[in-house]
Amino acid sequence: MYKTLRISFSLRNAYRVNGILYSLKQIPIIKKLLPEKIYGVWGLKIFANIVSVIIEIISAFLGKFLYFYLMIFLPTFLITDVVGGNIVSSGQIFVHILFFLSIIGSYMNTFLFDPTRDKYYGIIIMRMNAKRYALVNYGYSLIKLIIGFLIFGLLFGKAYGVPLWISLITPLFVTGLKLTVAVYDLFKYEKTRNATNENKPGVIKWVIVFVLLGVAYALPLLNTYIPLNIAAYLMFIPIITGALSLRKICTFGYYREYYKQILQPEAYQKDLTRKVMNEYSKKLISADTSITSKRKGFEYMNELFVKRHHKVLWKPSRIITFVLIGLILLAVLVLQVAPDSHAKINEGLLNYIPLLTIWVYSMNRGPNYTQALFMNCDHSLLSYSFYKQPKFVLKLFSIRLREIIKINLLPASVLGIGLSLLLFLSGGTDNYMNYLVLLTSIPAMSIFFSVHYLTMYYLLQPYNRDTEMKSGTLQIINLVVYFACFYIMYLEIPTMLFGAMTILFSLIYCIVACILVYKVAPKTFKLRM
Repeated sequence: MYKTLRISFSLRNAYRVNGILYSLKQIPIIKKLLPEKIYGVWGLKIFANIVSVIIEIISAFLGKFLYFYLMIFLPTFLITDVVGGNIVSSGQIFVHILFFLSIIGSYMNTFLFDPTRDKYYGIIIMRMNAKRYALVNYGYSLIKLIIGFLIFGLLFGKAYGVPLWISLITPLFVTGLKLTVAVYDLFKYEKTRNATNENKPGVIKWVIVFVLLGVAYALPLLNTYIPLNIAAYLMFIPIITGALSLRKICTFGYYREYYKQILQPEAYQKDLTRKVMNEYSKKLISADTSITSKRKGFEYMNELFVKRHHKVLWKPSRIITFVLIGLILLAVLVLQVAPDSHAKINEGLLNYIPLLTIWVYSMNRGPNYTQALFMNCDHSLLSYSFYKQPKFVLKLFSIRLREIIKINLLPASVLGIGLSLLLFLSGGTDNYMNYLVLLTSIPAMSIFFSVHYLTMYYLLQPYNRDTEMKSGTLQIINLVVYFACFYIMYLEIPTMLFGAMTILFSLIYCIVACILVYKVAPKTFKLRM
C-alpha cells in the first residue's frame, strides 16, 4: 500500500513540477533570468518540488476553509442578520446549510471515481493494480476530508454555538455520505456496466443541486430550517450506511474495467487534446446554415461568431439572470412576510454593497468568452500577419469588448434593478442618488471585469496550440484579482461612495486597456507552443 501511495504521489508531483517550471518561463520578468534548459536545472527542480508540496498542503486545507467560510459561515451570518435571531438560531441555520450542502457534495464528488491524470498514468499506462491504486488514493482523500472538516467544523461551529458533539460527528457524516454514494455507483455498474464520470454530471443531477441549494439557503430566509437535534440525529444514518459500505468498496472486483470507461486516453494525451476540445466545441456551435450577417469586415466575422456560439455565450448569461430574478423575488417575499427585516435589509443595501463584488466576479463570462474566441477563431487567424497589425487588433478588440460587455450586462443590470427595488420596498432612502448608484455601480463592476479578461487575453494570450492555458502570469493576476474581490467584501463603504469609485475606476481602466492593447498586443497576441 505504501509503495502504491508513493508512486501515485510521484506521478502527481511530476506533472505538477513540470507545470510550475513551465509557468515560470511564461512570466515576462522572470523568464529572462532563467536558463533555456530549465527542466534540467537541479536547483529549480528542488524549488518546484518544494512549491508542489506547499500546493498539496494548501489544497488540503485552504479549500475546506473557503468552503466553510464562503458557503456556510458567511451565509449564516447574513441570513441571521436579515431575519434576526440569537446564537441558538444561528447554530441551527449553520447546521441546516451544512447538512444540505454535504448531500450535494457527496454525489457531485465522491473522490473514488474522479478521473484525474495520475490515475490515467498509473492505472492505464503503467498498468498498476487498479483496486489497490484506487483504494489507496481514496483513503488518502478521505483522510484529508476528515481532518479538514474536523478543524474548520470545530472552528466555525464554535462561533455559532454548535454543540461540540455535532461538530465532532460532522466529518464522519460527510465521509459516510461519500462512501454511501460510491457504493451506489458500484452496484449500478455491476447491474448496467455503465460507469459514472463525476466530471460529467447529467441534467438530473444539476436539477437536484439547484433544488437542494434552494432548500439550504432559501428556507432559513423564511425562518424555516431543520431543528438542530433532528439534523444531528439524521447525520448518524449516513455514518452507519457508510460503515456498511466499506466492505463492498474493498471487495469490488471491477475497478480496472470501471476506470477504463472514465479514463479516456484522448483526455490525457497532448497530441489528441485539441481534437477532443474541437469535438466538444462543435456541440456548442450552431450548425444552422441560415445564420448570416449583413455587416462587413470584422463586424461580419464577429456577428457570425456570436450567433453560432449562442449556447456558450448568451445561454449561461440568461440562466444566471433567471436565477437572480428568482432570488430577488424571494427577497421580496421575505420583506412581505417578515416586516422586522426591513431595517436590516435597508441598512445592508446602503452600507454593504462591496459584498456584491465577488458575485459580479463569479457571474462574469470573460474566461469562457476568450476560450471560445481562441479555439474557434484566433487559433487559425493568428497565423496571418495582417491579423496582428495594431489598427486591426484595436478594431477587433473594441468589437469584442462591446459583445462581452453586452453579455455580462444582462445579469448585472437585473441585479442592479433588483437591489434598487429592494431598497425602495425596505423603506427607501432620503437621497435618491442611492438608487442611481445601485443601478449603475453593479453594471460598472461588470464592465470592469469584461474589460479586464479581454485585455489580459490580448496582452498575454494564455493558450497554446493545444488550447491549454499555459500562462503563469495570467494565473498570478487572476489570483490577485480574486483576493482583491475577497478583501473588498469586508469594506464597509457607503453605497454612494463605493458606487462613484467603481464607476470612475471602470472608466479609467477602459481607457488604459485600449491604449495597452494598441501599443502592446500586436507583439504579445500570438500563438504559443
